[in-house]
Amino acid sequence: MAVIYRSIFALAGWTALALQYGLMVQNQPASAIPGLTLNFFSYFTILTNVLVALALTAPAVAPRSRLGRWAASEGVRASIAMYIAVVGLTYHFLLSHVWDPQGLLWVVNGLLHYVMPVAFVTDWLLFTPKGRLRWIDPIKWLALPLLFTAWTLVHGYASGWWPYWFMDVPALGLARAAFWAVVMLSGFLATGLVLVAIDRVFGRGDRRRAAA
Repeated sequence: MAVIYRSIFALAGWTALALQYGLMVQNQPASAIPGLTLNFFSYFTILTNVLVALALTAPAVAPRSRLGRWAASEGVRASIAMYIAVVGLTYHFLLSHVWDPQGLLWVVNGLLHYVMPVAFVTDWLLFTPKGRLRWIDPIKWLALPLLFTAWTLVHGYASGWWPYWFMDVPALGLARAAFWAVVMLSGFLATGLVLVAIDRVFGRGDRRRAAA
């Protein structure tokens, strides 16, 4: 069951990423492709969906490989669930009102921001062993959002391009941008703590059933 589920959504994830990239670079001059490619991989949505696609693909096609064992780790899967859940929530509450995709872009947008978050969190709920996470783990998982924030600042000031309005320091000003950074990091942490709470509840249930 898990292999079939993961294979289906891995295919959906890779397809959505490929289509999103293709739509981004279509009809663009060759000279613009390197910069557009860098921008493409400077979206947290894209980076997280790549992680999701890898975490779905590896256990399904190569479970005994180094990548497969990494992707099957409870901590890795929970951290990716945290990241992709925040992607979906952030898009819905902060970005959807300023973005109106049409046609194929609407389909791809829905896959990346709604379908894949729900699919991966569901995968985590159904197929990942529970009861091994610690309350400190969500703090450790903040490493990726912090690195992304640092990269966005460096890339943004160097290129003048910012992936999200709430990270656009020149437009918002330092104080407002810092406020939104704290809001986002708090959102990541809160989501991670919810996942740990769910993990511990499910873990206790599994232990009680095993002891019965």
